[in-house]
Amino acid sequence: MELKIRRLKLACYTGNISMSVVGNLPPLLFITFRELYGISFSLLGLLVLINFVTQLAVDLVFSFFSHRFNIKLTVRLMPVLTVAGLLLYSFSPLLFPRAVYLGLCLGTVVFSAAAGLGEVLISPVIAAIPAPDPDREMSKLHSVYAWGVVGVIPVATLFLFAFGGESWPLLCIAFCLIPLASAILFAFCEVPDIGSEKRSEGVLKQLKSQSLWACFFAIFLGGSAECTMAQWSSGYLEAALGIDKIWGDIFGVAFFALMLGLGRTLYSKVGKNIGRVLIFGTVGATLCYLLAAVTDIPVIGLFACALCGFSVSMLWPGNLVVATRRFPRGGVFIFAMMAAGGDIGASVGPQLVGIVTDTVIALDKVSNLSAAIGISPEQLGLKAGMLTGMLFPLAAIPLYLVMHRSPKKG
Repeated sequence: MELKIRRLKLACYTGNISMSVVGNLPPLLFITFRELYGISFSLLGLLVLINFVTQLAVDLVFSFFSHRFNIKLTVRLMPVLTVAGLLLYSFSPLLFPRAVYLGLCLGTVVFSAAAGLGEVLISPVIAAIPAPDPDREMSKLHSVYAWGVVGVIPVATLFLFAFGGESWPLLCIAFCLIPLASAILFAFCEVPDIGSEKRSEGVLKQLKSQSLWACFFAIFLGGSAECTMAQWSSGYLEAALGIDKIWGDIFGVAFFALMLGLGRTLYSKVGKNIGRVLIFGTVGATLCYLLAAVTDIPVIGLFACALCGFSVSMLWPGNLVVATRRFPRGGVFIFAMMAAGGDIGASVGPQLVGIVTDTVIALDKVSNLSAAIGISPEQLGLKAGMLTGMLFPLAAIPLYLVMHRSPKKG
């Protein structure tokens, strides 16, 4: 029995690492795609949007129609879809020699759908496994994703440096081994029953719950706080604080992910009282955003961005824990709703920071203001954007305080 549980956990862990691959590998290849195939930046950015929209669509479909799916079969097919998407992505120059971008789009849709399924299904599988401390098991699962990011970035960067950008299909094929391992493990595992609403009426009843929407907005703010810093830290460190790009990439992305994984791993080992952890995390993230925005000292800004990873580390998995406690019989529906809330936050936060940054830079009087404080208009815009990012963890503080004081079940 113990061996079966270990195998099932390993299948879930490799599934989460697969999600870190499809979420972080494509952006590392964008410049290569531009150089090899002449794909514009706007079309490359559209790949990110396709990724997000596909995952959100899967979240929403499972929110309302999970009762119509064979959940156990879907769990087993999830890593197979990831392999298929990565292979389609890899072979797009051969399959679509005159329209490589079309192949990249199709591959993105397939592996993004698999990632959406992973968000919805892997967490409830872990939650369904008997454990003395389910909160720590959930944290351990999500720490694996962060460690996956820490591994993907240097491996991909070194591979492309050593073998050249034209070898990118081989890199994608090599990363197929991770979801392939997950598929094999799931094939020989007994997937537990994780439940779902049997009828749409049950879903509609859940949607009327104020507690559900509190959990939804809690993970929306948590996802925004995490992903805004994750996506903007590298560019902010380079453009606003003058840190060389290579160090900004390493410390802005990999170091952030390292601290994210460290926070989740520590909670999986010794953590308790998730309500307090969430409150302290949002307070810490608010201070990190503020410090990063106001400082002119590169080292301080760098550590503020990195420590933000530690502060936000439990905001996503911790809110999943809170939701499952409030809705112990919610099944797949609750995890799908939480995945949708987190994905929307992960999109809205970074996008809003970009909008604010561009708006400030375009203001007529920004040149005089930036000159008065001794920085460029671009630096001022980025600092305004970083302060905007601070609003998400700041807004989460009162919400988390209220939820912590009223732990009602739905």
